[in-house]
Amino acid sequence: MFRYGVDQLNLDIVNGIADGSIKAELCEEALDKINASRRNVDIIAASDKAVYGINTGFGPLCDTQISPEETHLLQKNLLITHAVGVGEPIAKPISKLMLITKIHALSQGYSGIRLEVVQRMLAFLEHDLIPVVPEQGSVGASGDLAPLSHLFLPLIGEGEFWQGDNTVPAAQALREYGLAPLELHAKEGLALINGTQFILSHAITALTKMRYLLDLADLSGAMSIEGMQGSGSPFREELHLTRAFAGNIEVAARMRRFFKGSQNMASHADCVRVQDPYSLRCIPQVHGASRNAYNHLKELAEIEMNSVTDNPIVISSEEAISGGSFHGQPLAMVLDYASIAAAELGNIADRRCYLLLEGLHGLPRLLTASGGLNSGMMIPQYVTAALVTENKSLCFPPSADSVPTSMGQEDHVSMGSISGRKLNQILGNLEKILAIELMYAAQAIEFRRPNRCSDVIEENYRIIREKVAKLEEDRLLKPDIDAMIALVKTQAFNVN
Repeated sequence: MFRYGVDQLNLDIVNGIADGSIKAELCEEALDKINASRRNVDIIAASDKAVYGINTGFGPLCDTQISPEETHLLQKNLLITHAVGVGEPIAKPISKLMLITKIHALSQGYSGIRLEVVQRMLAFLEHDLIPVVPEQGSVGASGDLAPLSHLFLPLIGEGEFWQGDNTVPAAQALREYGLAPLELHAKEGLALINGTQFILSHAITALTKMRYLLDLADLSGAMSIEGMQGSGSPFREELHLTRAFAGNIEVAARMRRFFKGSQNMASHADCVRVQDPYSLRCIPQVHGASRNAYNHLKELAEIEMNSVTDNPIVISSEEAISGGSFHGQPLAMVLDYASIAAAELGNIADRRCYLLLEGLHGLPRLLTASGGLNSGMMIPQYVTAALVTENKSLCFPPSADSVPTSMGQEDHVSMGSISGRKLNQILGNLEKILAIELMYAAQAIEFRRPNRCSDVIEENYRIIREKVAKLEEDRLLKPDIDAMIALVKTQAFNVN
């Protein structure tokens, strides 16, 4: 049982809570922290001392003090006026991750929110009432204001929930479950909409997908090498211990496992092949660098999962510190780094696709034995080339940009929300590129028969052949490509 506000989240735990395989609760320790923090806010709100976000306006209006009688309206207005997101809704699972990570942050006892509000958020999860959140409108400081405002509009009876693939007004869904809209108290609106949960949830989604795609890229590279009858020497352990980057060492070890027991690799071990092209020979260096970037993003995202990112941070009944913990830059920069890493996996995979078509080392041109009348597998590489270029265009780092907002009060922003969205777009394109490389590699292996590859590569070859037949003569390849993409998206391949 995971304890909100007490235990530490990581990538596996947060995904487990989201998919229901891990139960989560508010334990007594978390209840005490939430209630103590709320008492501190009530004392501050009743005092004459101006404390940002508790009894003052927001942003450039931070010097305007608000009377206790106006506090409820102030918090409601904050939620309503910031809910200005545009564009298509983010995927429901990302909204759910936003709820989970926000509950954990609020339960640590520094946000001054009432227990009733946190319990209502837990009720949303229990009943699968996941709010609808538009994808555009956050600049990543003061956190994800617009997305988080949409996430929590249903608390006050506004906004929408997902119902299957459709959306319903929040007020209607609340009535169906006998839940009355809440009235927000001092500090609560600000605690809800300040934070980085939109950026973070996109990072969690990307990390979950990228972890598999890193492994799949190694497999597709290994299958291409089998098809090309490339050399296994560039993956020897002795070589990589002389340049001991963690990612390089891991990828080289994985490649050796993929080739273990391969009759096909052994059949040409004595052939003179001085050097393979970089897209084969340098897989540990290129894939390894992408793994290093993944590990960096995972490290920082797991710190953020367990952080308090709203503002101000309530320390005691006498002190609330107004700072910048909501600023998305720590994640924005590493999301951009991971975007380059994911794009490079696609870039080198496209080069391997091109190599497989060139007719080298005993393979027929365009991977067809009857070229001329048949174009074989010429054209899918056009698709990988297009996707690679699209990914390159998505690699501009939003974190390098900043547009002042809020009358200059928020004069440097992270744009981390855009970084997170773009990384997930790149990963979606990478799935398609690797699907095509795997299709090419399986076709190339056909020309190495009767040689057998290693057990793991033969297993994955069979997975492909269950959906996509060997290409003998030209046929419509779109269904084959779609079938390959479906195999990648459902993580059907054995990548270990």
